[in-house]
Amino acid sequence: MIPDYVSALRAAVGSDHPLWLPGVVAVVRDGHGRVLLQRRSAGGWWTPLSGILEPGEAPAAAVVREVEEETGVQVVVERLAMVTTSPPVRHGNGDRAQYLEIVFACRPADPAHLARVCDDESVEVGWFALNALPQMSERMREIIGVVVKDEPQAWFAAP
Repeated sequence: MIPDYVSALRAAVGSDHPLWLPGVVAVVRDGHGRVLLQRRSAGGWWTPLSGILEPGEAPAAAVVREVEEETGVQVVVERLAMVTTSPPVRHGNGDRAQYLEIVFACRPADPAHLARVCDDESVEVGWFALNALPQMSERMREIIGVVVKDEPQAWFAAP
């Protein structure tokens, strides 16, 4: 779902001007080492859960909100894992954007952690073993790979 403030910006600047937006990504792993993924409505690719921060929202709070909104799974943020930027994107509606991606390692708050599709951003959600990830971009595989290394410090893209 497009946040109201992004819609307002789009109304002012149009679709062809790229917006620089802060986003969060959750790499959620359960006690069996599986990763929670969503197959996105837009494009059909599998990805970790992600979304755009609301004005004034803390990134860790945003990632918890996004995962619950999209899958019904409540998560606990374990650590900041990575800060990077997405490549420029042209969404299906023509909007252009690029995202500052703040990536968190998370775990489910409840051991049952039943995931389901909760909004129109996903057509499917599920838990996947690292050696059986579904079709996804190489970039998403790299993000998951950085997070599952469990390094204590966050990874930052070098200039």
